Amino acid sequence: MATLPSRVAGVENRMDLLRQELKGELQALRQEVKEEIQALRQEVREEIQALRLEVRGEIQALRQELKGDVHALRQEVMGEIQALRQKVKGDIHAALNRLMLYFTALAAALALLTLLR
Repeated sequence: MATLPSRVAGVENRMDLLRQELKGELQALRQEVKEEIQALRQEVREEIQALRLEVRGEIQALRQELKGDVHALRQEVMGEIQALRQKVKGDIHAALNRLMLYFTALAAALALLTLLR
């Protein structure tokens, strides 16, 4: 019984040491987890940045492609408009030529009527 208080004190000291050791290990583990989380955050940031750059590049490529398509469409429409202009000009010229023939025929008929009177 006489040694019991010293043994209890020894056990208490050992428990305190184990608590301190456990606290140190927990602190080290917390630090390790924090560092791992920080590394993951950085990795995610870099991945997001890479994705942003990739998306911007794709958007730029699509813009260029659309510009090319719009330019080609504009050229096609302008070509069709030019063809329609030429066709309308041809139709107008043909109509004017017919009209001139009618006026010429009318003038000839009037001249004959004047002579025959």
